[in-house]
Amino acid sequence: MPALPPIGAEIPCSRLAVNTPLRIKDALVSVDFRGGIKHRVDVNPEDPINSVRMRTVGHRMTAELPGEDGTSGGVITIEQNDVDVDAPTTLRLTQKFPPKYEFREVSTFTMTIDQPGGGGEPLILTTKEPMVLIGQLTQYPPRGDLYKLEKPVELVDLDDPTKVLAVIENFPVKVGGL
Repeated sequence: MPALPPIGAEIPCSRLAVNTPLRIKDALVSVDFRGGIKHRVDVNPEDPINSVRMRTVGHRMTAELPGEDGTSGGVITIEQNDVDVDAPTTLRLTQKFPPKYEFREVSTFTMTIDQPGGGGEPLILTTKEPMVLIGQLTQYPPRGDLYKLEKPVELVDLDDPTKVLAVIENFPVKVGGL
């Protein structure tokens, strides 16, 4: 019988998002993000029988910016903003046999764009609204399953949250078993 992971378990998963379209100011680039995420399983008081909350306890991914003549144009780093106190991410068992799960990941993060030739400090942005990824799974933890972005993610300047400086237009991320 399929089961949800035990309360208190910490589950690390590798992540790979190839050919991610990212608009930085007026430039559109395609980058490959690599890294991982770790979730801690918590009780979901709204549906304790068929779902659990997944508290993010670590999230980091990096990508190399394309440069001139095949060189590196810098590095983009995505890191979890802060301790996940609300745990809005859920894993829900939607069908018992054969098992099917819906993983709904809700996260906020900081993106640092470090361009060595850019002549200045790194550009540090944060999500305007949380990023939402949806995964339809047949097993948990996932083994190379593709999660889809619910809607584009706008990234804003830390000092001026009304100023959108980058947009992740799509985030085709494979999770686990990589």
